[in-house]
Amino acid sequence: MDASEYKHVVLGLIFLKYISDSFQAKYKELEALKETEYTDPEDRDEYLAANVFWVPREARWEYLQKNAKQPTIGKLIDDAMVAIEKENPRLKGVLPKDYARPTLDKRRLGELIDIIGRIGLGDESARSKDILGRVYEYFLGRFAEAEGKGGGEFYTPQCVVKLLVNMIEPFKGRVFDPCCGSGGMFVQSERFVEEHGGHKDDIAIYGQESNPTTWRLAMMNLAIRGIDADLGGRPADSFHNDLHKDLRADFILANPPFNMSDWGGELLKDDVRWKFGVPPASNANYAWIQHFIYHLAPEGIAGFVMANGSMSTNTSGEGEIRKNIIEADLVDCMIALPGQLFYTTQIPVCLWFLTRSKTANKTKGHRNRQGETLFIDARKMGQLIDRVHRELTHEEIKKIADTYHAWRGENFKEEYKDIPGFCKAATIEDIKAHGYVLTPGRYVGAEKVEDDGVPFEEKMAELTNKLYEQFEKSHELEAKIRKNLEALGFGK
Repeated sequence: MDASEYKHVVLGLIFLKYISDSFQAKYKELEALKETEYTDPEDRDEYLAANVFWVPREARWEYLQKNAKQPTIGKLIDDAMVAIEKENPRLKGVLPKDYARPTLDKRRLGELIDIIGRIGLGDESARSKDILGRVYEYFLGRFAEAEGKGGGEFYTPQCVVKLLVNMIEPFKGRVFDPCCGSGGMFVQSERFVEEHGGHKDDIAIYGQESNPTTWRLAMMNLAIRGIDADLGGRPADSFHNDLHKDLRADFILANPPFNMSDWGGELLKDDVRWKFGVPPASNANYAWIQHFIYHLAPEGIAGFVMANGSMSTNTSGEGEIRKNIIEADLVDCMIALPGQLFYTTQIPVCLWFLTRSKTANKTKGHRNRQGETLFIDARKMGQLIDRVHRELTHEEIKKIADTYHAWRGENFKEEYKDIPGFCKAATIEDIKAHGYVLTPGRYVGAEKVEDDGVPFEEKMAELTNKLYEQFEKSHELEAKIRKNLEALGFGK
């Protein structure tokens, strides 16, 4: 079965196991209190009050696993999904209900139920939930890899998401992703808040996704994490049907589709969002950038992924839009990323960080960075995890984020310093001198090379000797090849 099809079989079952486990944990708790507090483990309201999905008898994992070897297992799963949606309105239209189809091997389906049944088994509820969440995340990554280009619609590599989140630090406020895929930005944001001693209720999450299949993946992913998010209630196109029109977000995190040529720009020529210039109908990059700016709160910050071309293009008025955004002093930081980070594209990518507020803020420890932009060149970073994929390490993510926060002056003991080949703080005048190009390599310069102390004459003599040795070797090899060709009758 293709990964694109198999994905829904697996993720649907993992979701079913998760909500069944959560329900079962609450059920045991209520059963233990039955004698003293007269609680009823079959009272639906007890679960709703605790923000736990109510799972009807016929949808409970125990029942499905008992019937895993029956030829009717596909229909039983479909019925379970229907029953769960009926009892939990916020899941309406979200769960897959195609397990009874004749093309799905019921014997293998039963085996899969047994395998998933072992996930988190015997663990306390919280750990079991975390394991299931991680399994779901793992599968999203693997499916993105297997699906190639199409997988990019729903998955951003974790290290890229971590870097974005560590840069903008969404501690408190509204977090928005208008092209949210399967919701990875939200999961990482909540994880970040909890890891830093905050509470996940301190952030309100808003998202939008146009692909109906991906929207359902996001709804399941967020439900598995217990994340309450407003994804607009349905899949919709952010450009033509903005479901959060009045939202001004404190944090925007996004990985929009690169270089979209079919976004319907010709129908939106007079849109209120195009404050810095009308984006070309042939490429949505600058439409996305202006969409993010439009939704940014006065003190907000946006961090998003873009194709490298966005930093230097001058076609179809894009250069003029970029110039206007730079002159408005919105560009806070630009990061050039290494290649091979994405499963789905070899297009080199960068990160943009935009903010409306670069003035000094004593409560946040910000320095006044008006008229300045930080450039970071991280192209040499990352480690190969296989022959074609690279990943930023925890230390590298920390180094990049720490550099940015030091530059902003956010309560760091260390003073920010330009490092040749890695980072440089440039003024709008500097950027203007470079034709409003935002490519970090233009600004950071070359890395300093350590002097090894060997005099130039000595080094040159050594290199020349080596070169002549190689010349002699090449003559020897050439003679051997000629001899072999002659022996085969191909000599001249």
